[in-house]
Amino acid sequence: MIGGHRWSLLNPSDHRDDSPMSLSLDNRVAWVTGAGSGIGQAAAIVLAGAGAKLVLSGRREEALETTAATIRGAGGSAVVAPADVADPAAVAVVASRIGTEFGRCEILVNSAGLNVRRRSWGEIDAAGFTAVLEADLSGPFHTTAAVLPMMRAQRDGLLIHIASWAGRHVLRMPGPAYTAAKHGLVALSESINLEECVHGIRSCCLCPADVATPILDARPVPVPEEEKARMLQVQDLATTILFLAGMPARVCVNEILISPTWNRFYTGAPAP
Repeated sequence: MIGGHRWSLLNPSDHRDDSPMSLSLDNRVAWVTGAGSGIGQAAAIVLAGAGAKLVLSGRREEALETTAATIRGAGGSAVVAPADVADPAAVAVVASRIGTEFGRCEILVNSAGLNVRRRSWGEIDAAGFTAVLEADLSGPFHTTAAVLPMMRAQRDGLLIHIASWAGRHVLRMPGPAYTAAKHGLVALSESINLEECVHGIRSCCLCPADVATPILDARPVPVPEEEKARMLQVQDLATTILFLAGMPARVCVNEILISPTWNRFYTGAPAP
């Protein structure tokens, strides 16, 4: 059991092009960024529970070690590879390590991201705008570019990018930098499908509305616990990522727009 889930694993040989969705990811290599907390951490734990070998990246090595310890404690495999995804040189080092140690990478989950507290047009400065774009848009570009050669060579690969409801709708609360970055990420993901589908590579953008993650702490107004409870939870996104990873290679889920049942964008409730 990992992360409160127990998976009944299928034989790896059952994961064929003509098979139904399988929860067996035995021996598949999955690189997860932002794996020290939030959606990335939950996704890494769930993917490991289905048999994948995890490579964990993020800026905080101690947090990554915590995720790795959880995975290893449940019998899974995890390698800690710290990197700031905004730094292409650091990303290249991790990709090279993956190539050397595993020789392949079947799954990339781009979960690393941030927003700044001073985010409205009346507050944001050039440094804040650049920091958001580098982490939320340039970062996924760097990691994707780093693994594409391996995926092309193996003629197989799944890229999952954590975007946002703000990647499909222009909203006031996330601010212009985050909204622009997430819109760009949606376009970046589909451009991968446009060019790389002929190599067996598929890309999906997950666009969740409010999720109870540590990034909420950067909001200008603190979010009450009762509001967090009715948001999407990180386990909900991890389960969605596992669904995508378990689909046959012939299936490309281009985009998923997902929200809490109680959706403040529909009810007209103010941003928490």
